[in-house]
Amino acid sequence: MSPNAKLTILRTLLIVMAGCWVFGPALRGDWLMDDDLYLTQNALMNDPARLWKIWFAPGSLIEYYPIEASLQAIEWRLWHTDTAGYHLVNLALHLVGSVLVWRLLEKFGLRLAWLGGLLFAVHPAVVESVAWISEFKNVLSLPPFLLAMCVWIDYAERRRKQDYFLSLGLFTIAMLCKISMVLFPLVLLLFAWWKRDRIGWKDVKEVAPFLVVSVVLGATTLLVGDWFRHVHHQTEHDLEVGGYASKLALSGTAISFYLWNFLWPVGLLPIYPKWTVDPPSPVEFLPWLAMIGAASWFWTKRKGWGRQALLGFGFFLINLLPFVGFHAPSYMGISWVMDHFLYLPMVGLVGLTIAVLEQAENRLPASKQAVSTGAIAVVIGALAWDSHAYAGRFIGQETLWTYTLEHNPGAWLAHNNLGNIMLVTGRTAEAIEHYQKALQIAPDGVEAHNNLGMALRMEHRPEEAMVQFQAALKSNPNFATGHRNLGDTLCELGRTAEAIDQYRQALIIEPSDDATRKQVARLEAQEKAAPERK
Repeated sequence: MSPNAKLTILRTLLIVMAGCWVFGPALRGDWLMDDDLYLTQNALMNDPARLWKIWFAPGSLIEYYPIEASLQAIEWRLWHTDTAGYHLVNLALHLVGSVLVWRLLEKFGLRLAWLGGLLFAVHPAVVESVAWISEFKNVLSLPPFLLAMCVWIDYAERRRKQDYFLSLGLFTIAMLCKISMVLFPLVLLLFAWWKRDRIGWKDVKEVAPFLVVSVVLGATTLLVGDWFRHVHHQTEHDLEVGGYASKLALSGTAISFYLWNFLWPVGLLPIYPKWTVDPPSPVEFLPWLAMIGAASWFWTKRKGWGRQALLGFGFFLINLLPFVGFHAPSYMGISWVMDHFLYLPMVGLVGLTIAVLEQAENRLPASKQAVSTGAIAVVIGALAWDSHAYAGRFIGQETLWTYTLEHNPGAWLAHNNLGNIMLVTGRTAEAIEHYQKALQIAPDGVEAHNNLGMALRMEHRPEEAMVQFQAALKSNPNFATGHRNLGDTLCELGRTAEAIDQYRQALIIEPSDDATRKQVARLEAQEKAAPERK
């Protein structure tokens, strides 16, 4: 075996061992956040026709990620409710992605490319994607995306048709895992500029099939989501954050937030405090001025180091654009920014960091290069230590949400979720307190109103519970669970006719609910028999 091969094996082992140590605490982690939606309470997981429905039955899932959903269904068959298997798969995919980051940077001629793989493996900003089971889509989609990019670089150098079609196939696989890969065609055009200092008509024609895949699968995912909400009587609309000025301010501050979290990943949270964007402050436009200034500077230096800077930052910006607030989907009701959206874009920043390190090292005298190596080792070690500690926060719901509220007391979702834990474990009074705090922050919270109603019923306070269920239904009249809970409460208060009406409304929304249908039949029979007894 050649010395280079041995060195490659040693570096690969270092990345794997570092990643395993960093995420060791999360391997024992419990279900979190949306895990119930995708797995534990997803009826499709136990449906014999689940694989057919995942691929060919719109309305079965809220997102059209058929490869991701199919593999997750297989995981469910293998591990069921044992979370260790899911965590191990997430970690393995992340480590594969980290090695592929190394491979990609190597194709750009970076001598320290392996260090980029190590940095990506242990960076605190990736913890959420790896430690949260539902972000399987993130760690699954990255390897085919990176492979597609690597093979495209081979095609650009060798012009072999098999490389072209392999890259297109890998990109399609990535898109079938997660829609956030959608701007890959722009990355290819950026690469064309980086390689030849221009984008020609030939480049556009070569990228066109990738654009077709992006548009078709992107539109399919959006339409499937709309159909799912239609079938399940759910409403989904963009969050109102203000006019164009507010959206521009939000997008600029979000980009700078993600950039800062990469450069200084201290105090990361699953839910960050929201800042005011309507009306926007003049200060909130400064990130755009800074980015335009930096891009202009890089452009003037494009014959040298500026070229690398434009490639790395361009990759980061292109892949981050869907998540910075030009449109504001419902998750922004919780937080403007979330770490798992940085998972793919940060590859560009990792590459830029390695390029900067190489430039700095080349300018150092040989006598000081050992000091430079030591400093890099200390920084990587500090990042790994921080990631290890943060991964430990994902061990369970109570640990995660308690940690979140310590740093962000205004996180209404954390209050609601912590209340759920209190309710399940019999700490009803504490649960009520958390639900009330959640509603103080977000008065229209459907789940918090419903959960508070459940807690009040457990405390034998049905009249107060009824008020909460009514408030939940005022916010979302298509909330079937709210109708059922209100019906149960009305039954408890002896208002049978009103209860039947609520159950019927629940059945309109969820006609396959056999338990509620039987309850209606039983109550109607009782109502019919009551006059006869009299």
